[in-house]
Amino acid sequence: MWRALARVRTIGRAARRGGAWIARCGLWKAVTAERHPAGARRLSVPGQSRYPVTMPETTTDSLDEQQVKLLAEMCILTDENDNNIGAETKKNCHLNKNIEKGLLHRAFSVFLFNTENKLLLQQRSDAKITFPGYFTNTCCSHPLSNPTELDENDAIGVKRAAQRRLKAELGIPLEQVPPEEIKYLTRIHYKAQSDGIWGEHEIDYILFVRKNVTLNPDPNEIKSCCYVSKEEMKDILEKAASGEIKITPWFKIIAEAFLFKWWDNLSHLSQFVDHEKIHRM
Repeated sequence: MWRALARVRTIGRAARRGGAWIARCGLWKAVTAERHPAGARRLSVPGQSRYPVTMPETTTDSLDEQQVKLLAEMCILTDENDNNIGAETKKNCHLNKNIEKGLLHRAFSVFLFNTENKLLLQQRSDAKITFPGYFTNTCCSHPLSNPTELDENDAIGVKRAAQRRLKAELGIPLEQVPPEEIKYLTRIHYKAQSDGIWGEHEIDYILFVRKNVTLNPDPNEIKSCCYVSKEEMKDILEKAASGEIKITPWFKIIAEAFLFKWWDNLSHLSQFVDHEKIHRM
């Protein structure tokens, strides 16, 4: 279906020689991964002290080495009202066993449109730990627990994180997406399992960008990407509903509840800005 869109761009067609990946039957398959030391610890989440979170031992032997290294990043823990209550590793934030006990972190979803009002979508790399190979919005990631990205004034920390990840994933030069050109609309709170081990539980900041940019995607992050019109987006949602393709749960939620009314008003987005409400999805 993705190939049926004339503007498909497939990333990383050739396998890396001597690296962690080989091409087989058109799919990527992991052949090596970084080992992490075993061990478990307990985390008492502020404001949720009655529900201590046990950090279980989880092997990462079968996962992509580059993606495993990213699991050490420190995400921002929040309560259900998006108040910063601490920090924890990306790994621990995405384990279903911890999510079931209430662990919640801050995230963002970027929707980037070109000047023809077409939306840039990506297909997540098969190397990704959560929702590999799924189609989703332009960029989805997390601000980190550091002074630059913790700054909550006009969500500037989240915008800086978005700028960083647009560069890391899609190769968009930093100067093409300055934080002041990233518009923060609202937040959603959702939870979803990727598989029996990994999942998502996020307060997700919805960010819009409208401009032409230069793309140079990282094949370890993105399998393919393309710009789509509203009609093509509707076709993608229909194919996802019929099981022909898979889209990420946060993208499905946003697309079905909000996306098209925002898309119809790209020049008048201020009417949809709501920094008080967190939409519980």
